[in-house]
Amino acid sequence: MASGNLAPPTLAVDTRTRPRSDTNETRVVTPGSFVSNMSNISNPFLTPAHSNPFLTPAQSDCGSSVLSFDPEAVLRPDPGTEADFEVENNPFAFSPGQLNKLQNPKSLAAFRALGGLTGIARGLQTDIHAGLSLDETSVRTSITFDQAVRRTSDKLFESPERESKSGTDSFIDRTRVFGRNILPAKKATPIWKLMWNAYNDKVIILLTVAAVISLALGLYETFGTVPEPGDPPSVDWVEGVAIIIAILIVTLVGSLNDWQKERAFVKLNAKKEDREIKVVRSGKSFMINVHDILVGDVLHLEPGDLVPVDGVFISGHDLKCDESSATGESDAIKKTPGEQVMALLESRTDHKGLDPFIISGSKVLEGVGTFLCTSVGVHSSFGKIMMSVRTDIESTPLQKKLERLAVAIAKLGGTAAGLLFFVLLFRFLGGLPADTRTSSEKASAFLDILIVAVTIIVVAVPEGLPLAVTLALAFATTRLLKENNLVRVLRACETMGNATAICSDKTGTLTTNKMTVVAGTFGQSSFAKAESEKADVQTVSQWASSLSEKAKDAIVQSVAINSTAFEGEEAGQFTFIGSKTETALLQLAREHLGMQSLAEARANEQVIQMMPFDSAKKCMAAVIKLKDGSGYRLLVKGASEILLNYCDKKADIQSLGTSILTVNDRNEIISVIDSYAKGSLRTIGIVFKDFAQWPPASAEVEDDHVRFDSVLKDLVWLGLVGIQDPVRPGVPEAVRKAQNAGVVVRMVTGDNAVTAQAIAAECGIYTDGLIMEGPDFRRLSDEEMNVILPKLQVLARSSPEDKRILVAKLKALGETVAVTGDGTNDAPALKTADVGFSMGICGTEVAKEASEIVLMDDNFTSILTALKWGRAVNDSVQKFLQFQITVNITAVLLAFVSAVADPEMHSVLTAVQLLWVNLIMDTFAALALATDPPTEKVLDRKPQPKSAPLITTNMWKMIIGQAIFQLAVTFALHFGGSTILGYDSNNQTQQTELNTMVFNTFVWMQIFNEFNNRRLDNKFNIFEGVHRNKFFILINCIMIGAQVAIIFVGGAAFEITAINGTQWAICVVAAAVSIPWAVVVRLFPDAWFAGIAQTVGAPVVIIYKFLATACAKIGTVFSRIWKRRKTTLSLNENQDNTSQEKETAPEIIVSEGDGGVRGNGAPEIHIIEDLEQGRR
Repeated sequence: MASGNLAPPTLAVDTRTRPRSDTNETRVVTPGSFVSNMSNISNPFLTPAHSNPFLTPAQSDCGSSVLSFDPEAVLRPDPGTEADFEVENNPFAFSPGQLNKLQNPKSLAAFRALGGLTGIARGLQTDIHAGLSLDETSVRTSITFDQAVRRTSDKLFESPERESKSGTDSFIDRTRVFGRNILPAKKATPIWKLMWNAYNDKVIILLTVAAVISLALGLYETFGTVPEPGDPPSVDWVEGVAIIIAILIVTLVGSLNDWQKERAFVKLNAKKEDREIKVVRSGKSFMINVHDILVGDVLHLEPGDLVPVDGVFISGHDLKCDESSATGESDAIKKTPGEQVMALLESRTDHKGLDPFIISGSKVLEGVGTFLCTSVGVHSSFGKIMMSVRTDIESTPLQKKLERLAVAIAKLGGTAAGLLFFVLLFRFLGGLPADTRTSSEKASAFLDILIVAVTIIVVAVPEGLPLAVTLALAFATTRLLKENNLVRVLRACETMGNATAICSDKTGTLTTNKMTVVAGTFGQSSFAKAESEKADVQTVSQWASSLSEKAKDAIVQSVAINSTAFEGEEAGQFTFIGSKTETALLQLAREHLGMQSLAEARANEQVIQMMPFDSAKKCMAAVIKLKDGSGYRLLVKGASEILLNYCDKKADIQSLGTSILTVNDRNEIISVIDSYAKGSLRTIGIVFKDFAQWPPASAEVEDDHVRFDSVLKDLVWLGLVGIQDPVRPGVPEAVRKAQNAGVVVRMVTGDNAVTAQAIAAECGIYTDGLIMEGPDFRRLSDEEMNVILPKLQVLARSSPEDKRILVAKLKALGETVAVTGDGTNDAPALKTADVGFSMGICGTEVAKEASEIVLMDDNFTSILTALKWGRAVNDSVQKFLQFQITVNITAVLLAFVSAVADPEMHSVLTAVQLLWVNLIMDTFAALALATDPPTEKVLDRKPQPKSAPLITTNMWKMIIGQAIFQLAVTFALHFGGSTILGYDSNNQTQQTELNTMVFNTFVWMQIFNEFNNRRLDNKFNIFEGVHRNKFFILINCIMIGAQVAIIFVGGAAFEITAINGTQWAICVVAAAVSIPWAVVVRLFPDAWFAGIAQTVGAPVVIIYKFLATACAKIGTVFSRIWKRRKTTLSLNENQDNTSQEKETAPEIIVSEGDGGVRGNGAPEIHIIEDLEQGRR
């Protein structure tokens, strides 16, 4: 067989007779040539008993068997995967595609075709005990598929000839052939596409239409008409250009926000998989980054591990995996060592349920073991899943609400513009008989009417809305990232602002996730923390010094031998690596009980059997042979309240002599357990039992191992320790603030109810509410849950499914729920919640993919930060909405009334002036109001319900109040300014100055009103915190500077003139009155305003509905006319085609069906029909 690119049965590279340097050709091997080649060599697949052992029962997957199978079919590439089978200069026996056949789907047939565990290891040039060689760079000795899969008595592994050299270029060939355990980065979306996506918004498209119309009319006014002598130059085209600039700003800001968000996700993807795993290389254990795992590596598995690559189980004890996230299989899958599986397959023994496959993305539930890596990166099962689930982000609910509001406002503006156009048009037509102007002047007057109407549409369209929400979300997500919140889904930012409930994990979120032994009780001897209030309690150092060496050895054995943790380096420091509980116990043994080295302690004991942690029994065990040869000792540690039930004796801590465990002894131990639990300590019991022989005569044996259940009885109680995971600094204060904000914080934990209550009380979560345990919670009916949930504060002994049920029920009650999760099995709860928070440090990849926000520091206080910024986003949009609608209402009514009242049908504000007010001011206001950072006071109010309108009663009160004031001041200056100020109405200069004052006053009213809109409540201090928003100060300085410049130098374009100091004072003072006027509006009761609004607004609503219905009916009529016209044209076209067809011979269709016979053998009737008849 060939070795270079061997891919039986279809692909191979012939390298058997040539050195590897000559293997530069790829030869395609057909099934026929594969069989002929196999006949020329000693066929490793043949055995003396069978001409082909593959004809024995085998499995195409791990749940069913077939009576025979073809090695060609088993290893044949699937369509589209041929490239994975073609590798040039392959020194290994297998290609990535062949190895992928093991798990795609699970296939015992492929496992056997590749020679089982022995064949796979030999083909990958690795050792299942020593792992890869640290000296490997390039592999100079090739191995063929035939050599790898042959079942012989040869050594499993013979070291291949490798090129060894110093430097960082290690595993060159292995990486080249099989790749690295890294998924390719998601293809970045080009900036032009992001801009196009941002442009595809209804409001933006509506603005584009308005811009085109305005630009076209402006260009016609400028270049298509002859200006009168003395008239200022026409600059109406500036309107369209300015709108286009606004569109560009909106799309650019939106696309840059998306681009920045994608960059943040890339950084997260580089960071979130930055974890380490234990591998064996050159016979030694190392912790390496998961990205550095290679095909051929031997990896260790322990309970709780998330498997990073695909592989085959080598050996271990009672290994069970949860593969639900990878395969959908909900049951725990027990793994069988690869060599054992191969032996059973060859012996034709029943192999139902055999599963040696380790699937990436699965989680280890129980047991320990090692496995051989066969697929990494995109070739692994999890890699394929991750590549297929990359999705784009949808629009946020707030954006959708604003889009609907913007369309509604635009419709109202369009109605007002249409009404104004027809009113002015009728006036224009009515005055034509007496009009003595020339035709061009009349055309220009008509064009002025059209421009006024278009200007109103431009003013009415709220172009600042999309910009405001985009800026608010962009600003919030950027700041949140700096404050350890990575927002993965944009809608989560605003949804979090309305959160009413937070379901938080305990470990790592509310606590530091650094376990420490702080108390212990062994018989009459005990110790506690140095700061303990009890003066008679020993410290841990005093307690340890009083123990005998025999007692110390017994405790060290229990925590060192009966453990899956190990020694290593982390962040450059020597430490224990493993579960937090086990590392805390090992720390106690090393610092106080004389254990020098974990490896030395284990080497000094003869371990007979390991019994890994059992999540159902909450304990783990190990069996050692006693050094004096007197027998064997079973060492057990686990949940103290559970282990106590298995004990009937107790040991003296000094002599280890045993005595009966009396009822009083048991009650005392239970009292200690309860006291520790009330102090928020996790209690770990340490028990043992000596046996004269192993396995014991009465014990049940399964797979050459004693069943844990059969020996878990009549144990000897040695003692217990209390381990504490201290509450994070700042968490109690954060919980208190969340509760003040109307958010109910619940703790969901796997700890018992007593421990959970202690931690919850320390955090401030538990006050006078209810505490339940998961099993009791699951048994509640829907009616009982509806009663209990509002009072529930702690859910203890809970499973991930309990968390999901809790979240779903809270949502059903109308709550907006945020939930935290860090494990693979937390994904359903994270997906169910309105906002899912995953842990950036200890969270699994599956949890991060299921979440909307990643807490980069795993800290509960960061959730409060997200809550504040979520409310800030909603506040910012509402502030801007209040400001913009005020401007729009005032400007539209001002333009409408003044144009109708003016003899020449001109608006009080010119088109260019309105453009400055509407477009530039709105854009600046969006920048100023959307970037207001949150204050602590946003947490002093209750959350808004989901059904709350965007514009509240208080907002409408301010909008209407300010609109009334602005219209009153503007109309007073426009219609009565000459009388008030003593100007001559026939003096053109004075009238221009008056018009300038009207424009200037109107703009300054918007500037002062922007300060009013910094508050949405009825409080008076509108300047509170203004110094913290540098954007607001800068933008207002720019607006004031620009307005001053316009008044002094913008005369030609804006049709104004410079004004003196007195006139400036009148403008600014009149505009500044809007601030005290806002105080008057805020003093007006909301209830009174709501009553007036209902009374006065009812006719307006009726008129609006009437106009909307009328427009809809008119639209329906035109639509029907158009459809009829289209149908008539279509019929005429068909008739023309028919007349043409009649001139030719009719087409005959003969339908013969299947060529068979009908009924009693009569020939089938042929159907002949004229094509024209068929049409008719």
